[in-house]
Amino acid sequence: MPDIVAVDTAYSADKAVTAGVLVHVWDQALPEDAFISETAAASEYISGQFYKRELPCILNFLKEVSWRPDIIIIDGYVFLAENTKGLGQHLYEEMEKTIPVIGVAKRPFAGNTTALPVYRGLSKRPLYVTAAGISLLEAAQHIKSMYGNYRIPVILKAVDNLSKNPGLLSTYTRR
Repeated sequence: MPDIVAVDTAYSADKAVTAGVLVHVWDQALPEDAFISETAAASEYISGQFYKRELPCILNFLKEVSWRPDIIIIDGYVFLAENTKGLGQHLYEEMEKTIPVIGVAKRPFAGNTTALPVYRGLSKRPLYVTAAGISLLEAAQHIKSMYGNYRIPVILKAVDNLSKNPGLLSTYTRR
């Protein structure tokens, strides 16, 4: 079974908290495990250069966790535009192009024609999926098949919630 790891980072004035949850199948309702990693406050957000802020946090998380992901899902874009790398492509390259990265964004990025809109449940608003190391169509199908009846899959909602509320870690771990 593959190790599918979804990661998300939340920021406060003095630190960044990166959370990750592990699942083995795309339609899994609850994580197999969860982990959080804290780093010093990252650089300021710069539009189009989000990777400079978030990539160090994700790389630190991946060094600390005992999992070896087969696929990583990020909150954001793999490509911002056809030839413009986003967070996901930078991460894919840092992983030496051995671990596919799927980007799931909640909002469109101006000028992006590479994202595939994915409608889930009864939502009239899509998620925007981009990918590296896996076909875009396959990535979109995986995101569509994730557990949950609403626009945002339950596992992605869980990792977002955990990054903002690290005290909830015990509710997502099965140890």
